Amino acid sequence: MSSFKIFVVEDDPLYGEMLKYHLSLNPDNEVIRFESGSECLKNLYKGPSLVSLDFSLPDMSGFDVIKKIKDYNPDIPIVIVSGQEDVATAVKLLKSGAYDYFVKDEDTKDRLWNTLKNIKERLKLKEEIDELKEEIGKKYEFKKIIKGNSPAIRQIFSLIEKATRSNITVSLYGETGTGKEVVAKAIHYNSQRSKYSFVPVNVTAIPSELIESEMFGYEKGAFTGANTRKIGKFELANKGTIFLDEIGEMDINMQAKLLRVLQEKELTRIGGNKAIKFDARVIVATNKNLAKEVEKGNFREDLYYRLLGLPIEIPPLRFRGSDILILAKFFVDEFCKENKMDKLQISSKAQEKLMKYPFPGNVRELKAVMELSCVLTNTDTIEEDHISFNSTNAKSDFLLEEDTLQGYVKKIVKYYLQKYNNNVMVVAKKLDIGKSTIYRMLKNNEI
Repeated sequence: MSSFKIFVVEDDPLYGEMLKYHLSLNPDNEVIRFESGSECLKNLYKGPSLVSLDFSLPDMSGFDVIKKIKDYNPDIPIVIVSGQEDVATAVKLLKSGAYDYFVKDEDTKDRLWNTLKNIKERLKLKEEIDELKEEIGKKYEFKKIIKGNSPAIRQIFSLIEKATRSNITVSLYGETGTGKEVVAKAIHYNSQRSKYSFVPVNVTAIPSELIESEMFGYEKGAFTGANTRKIGKFELANKGTIFLDEIGEMDINMQAKLLRVLQEKELTRIGGNKAIKFDARVIVATNKNLAKEVEKGNFREDLYYRLLGLPIEIPPLRFRGSDILILAKFFVDEFCKENKMDKLQISSKAQEKLMKYPFPGNVRELKAVMELSCVLTNTDTIEEDHISFNSTNAKSDFLLEEDTLQGYVKKIVKYYLQKYNNNVMVVAKKLDIGKSTIYRMLKNNEI
């Protein structure tokens, strides 16, 4: 922490010098004394870390000095040192923004010293929190954390930049595993709200009967088991960002309650009567087409338009070209670093295999595939055989690549032979084709 600057505002020269001497015993403190409120106010540009203020000054009242200091910088702590003990005045001063109130007596120096210690500890903690948040912001600098250079991902960068300039609601669309939460965090930590909380809520992970209490909180005694007050996710996100993942899965009744909260920008805890104002940016994500869900009656049209804001569609990995290799190398490097392994290379054959695969699980699947490949290799290179795909969508993966009709036929036959342990009779029956066709394809190494 840099030099701690203290203003002592005291019209009694002897008492003022005594306080200055006492506070200067710590070499980290820089103490400046003033004999009037106006002198103090003229020097606020010097940036005091604390003001010790005599309530009864010759030129202006303590209330006036506090107001002007708080107007200049509301974060400057002010300690009142008064020659009179007046409880009513003390209460008014504390309500007007004073940090503490002391009566001049033999214990004033020690009390002021302890208060100074507490303020320093509080400021140090604030600095550490600010530094941590700055580091988090750097961690989520989107052009570093979102890997890729394809036209599709460059378009995402452009939209993220636009999203960070305002508080517009953002709706993220994309298949599972494309990185919607990473994009949401990139928007938050690069926005003006970055010093406040990012609160993620996975709608599908919360049972429908509990989602209202999770989102809006509840009061003690609101229902059986409500032994204490619970603060909801929206209150926790105040001044920050709330990220509602899988919003398309939200129950239709809860949608109505969410709409009201978003429109009014206030909520009421379950079992409570007080309307609580909040200010949180909303980012939602879904792998569904919400417009079609509106047509089906599964999603409220009014809520859809309330949440639409700036729509950003996250492209699936198969549409991102060589980004696959950029991400693959990144995941390999990160895994080796985390597990204290030597760096690994990815062979050209392994790269070709990665580029041919459609990755139905998107970036999440690629990460799992590359981490497994790091474990499987016994050398400094990841080879083709170390790349293992275990897609649950294998039946339809071949449809994600463009091919000729004959090419599709070969892939279908190959898939069914693998599925039914090369039983030609079963495959011929399943596909309603002749056995001779399959035998011919096998003989000619077409499959």
